[in-house]
Amino acid sequence: MRILYFDCPMGISGDMCLAALIDLGVDLKFIMRELKKLPPGKTDKIDVSVTKETRHSITGTAFRVKLHDAHHHRTYKDIKGIIAGSKLSPGVKGLSAAIFKTIAEAEAKIHGTTADKVHFHEVGAMDSIIDIVGAAIALDSLNISRFMSSPIPLGGGWAKTMHGTIPIPAPATMEILKGVPIALSEAPFELTTPTGAAIIKTVSSGFGPIPAMIVEKTGYGAGKKDFKDAANLLRIIIGDAPDEKKAAPHGERLFILETNIDDMTPQVAGYLMERLLAAGALDVFFTAVQMKKNRPAILLTVLADAARKERLTGIIFSESTSIGVRTFPVERECLSRRVEKVKTPFGAVRVKVSLKDGVIVNAQPEYEDCKTLSEKKGIPLKQVMDAARAAPLCITKACWLTKSSV
Repeated sequence: MRILYFDCPMGISGDMCLAALIDLGVDLKFIMRELKKLPPGKTDKIDVSVTKETRHSITGTAFRVKLHDAHHHRTYKDIKGIIAGSKLSPGVKGLSAAIFKTIAEAEAKIHGTTADKVHFHEVGAMDSIIDIVGAAIALDSLNISRFMSSPIPLGGGWAKTMHGTIPIPAPATMEILKGVPIALSEAPFELTTPTGAAIIKTVSSGFGPIPAMIVEKTGYGAGKKDFKDAANLLRIIIGDAPDEKKAAPHGERLFILETNIDDMTPQVAGYLMERLLAAGALDVFFTAVQMKKNRPAILLTVLADAARKERLTGIIFSESTSIGVRTFPVERECLSRRVEKVKTPFGAVRVKVSLKDGVIVNAQPEYEDCKTLSEKKGIPLKQVMDAARAAPLCITKACWLTKSSV
């Protein structure tokens, strides 16, 4: 399992997040090329600078956006239109929209209105749009299985905004981080912005210390200020769970995405399944159902992990005729699995072996191997499969499977 960990000793902002992702190796040219897929005429002219900067002798990357004739006042509806009208991939659209939705719902709660009526000020500025969409582009490209984060420090004091002077942390930041562990900090300034908080809240499925992992990459994103007493850096760490090659996952928390569809052709349904599986869905299937007005229809069911839930939801909306997706958490228990090669009178056959607490509970010959031998020897397929089931298993030649489609 590929893990991304946000290490936030000095909080997180949108520009620090994108800078750290660039620092750990996401190609800047790729990000800028994708950002050009935002609809022209709906966005402001910008200049982007990416530089190496030092904070307390630690070198990181700084990402800065300079605006020209900036349009700061956009509604949440405007933002949704910009994202929907772009040529970005469905996964990036879905993640970007989810982050903005997190902010809009928090702002709506604070100001006593609805999300669609929220007027973004700082977040509606083009630099924040670039930070959020750029981060979505980078995160989507990394094929992460699970996102985790340290507790989030917030800072304190007061800040001047379009709404006047407000306490730090900003009310929107506090609303966004409901249910998220926060860390005490005596810093008399803002450490975590609403944009940074929304990114963390949207993608992270766990909070706490750095999980056990084999570290692959580390990136540092430099904040705008250079503080006297601490390195103003966000660290992002990517690695693999150390036991990934030894056992299949046990006791996972996953999500079911489902929707009823009665107006989509079979050809489009097949393509939708291909897209969802290619984007990391753990399972996709259709169930025949009867809907209102006696219409035959399909129930689309998608099994997803937390990291890909929003991306897969975006694909459902963009590639199907669905206008609503139901989402609910599920627990999945998986048996450990391995593949062994056994000898039969007709040739070698791979066998998938399932175990519980080290005890074999199921063994199934690999169909393609049996089919090949059946055709080659001119004997019934069933005869080859029976021979494979009867063959002794050789523990020393086992190789572990790392994925399940349960």
